[in-house]
Amino acid sequence: MVGFLNAFKPKGVTSHDVIDELRKKLKTKKIGHAGTLDPFAEGVLVIGISGATRLLEYLKNEKKRYYVKAILGLITETFDITGQVKEERVCQKSNDEIKNAILAFKGKYKQVPPAYSAKKYNGERLYKLAREGKIISLPPVEVEIYEIENIKIVPPEFSFEVVVSPGTYIRSLCMDIGYKLGCGATAVELVRKSVGKFSIKDSINPFELSSEQIVNRILRVEEVLDLPQVEIYKDYVEKIFNGVQPTMDFVKEIKDDFRKDQDVMLVCNGRLVAIAVSQRTSNFLKKNEVRGTVFKLKKVFREGMF
Repeated sequence: MVGFLNAFKPKGVTSHDVIDELRKKLKTKKIGHAGTLDPFAEGVLVIGISGATRLLEYLKNEKKRYYVKAILGLITETFDITGQVKEERVCQKSNDEIKNAILAFKGKYKQVPPAYSAKKYNGERLYKLAREGKIISLPPVEVEIYEIENIKIVPPEFSFEVVVSPGTYIRSLCMDIGYKLGCGATAVELVRKSVGKFSIKDSINPFELSSEQIVNRILRVEEVLDLPQVEIYKDYVEKIFNGVQPTMDFVKEIKDDFRKDQDVMLVCNGRLVAIAVSQRTSNFLKKNEVRGTVFKLKKVFREGMF
């Protein structure tokens, strides 16, 4: 029972609530996720189970797609509808002005993380500090808005779908749009529709399924990770488990192209043995007789884990 799960987080629960539910039903504590969702939001939450928690880092840089609805002229302390209202303003802008303000954020821009967020400051979560009355303003972070689609405007509300880089806060984006229009804005609905290849249409709600149904939906790591694969002879797998750095003698087949210093999957019979860093390019290894270490072990997965 090791792999990734495309989980659906309902509104009104935390990402940690989803983890707790899975821990109870799968009877394992080793479960983590690849990026939190706000309690008021719903949608895709990528879960790593058992040994796959060590591989979640390879999913954290995936693009994310969201649907968001916001209301103009309302400003809350959290930038979403769950926060205390700090100010209300009238927004007298035309639909074209609102649409142009939304589209103006396409591309890269500097975004300030909200004070109420899961980001850490000196080891503490910002939302925890904010609840204690300690509002921390972090420096702006460059994010990228790849796509803005399906814009709908019914003043004072607007909605759209957006594809963003990791670390982008959609409620901050809505507030920035509101500030550009001179009235502020607050997110009232937020749905994460996809994370990389994980789509909401394929996600499962852990609160509604049995343990057996959840287990049947666990995805093998080899099917999920977009890393080059190198097939290793079975006779050399135990050496890798014992920390021996692979030479070309270990290699049965180079399945994909890779660069020097790129992470690759060392597999045997379709099962992950280790993540390793290439010491040469795949092209160089195919064309030259190379002695010595060709892959430096990074994460080793004992036999039976996958």
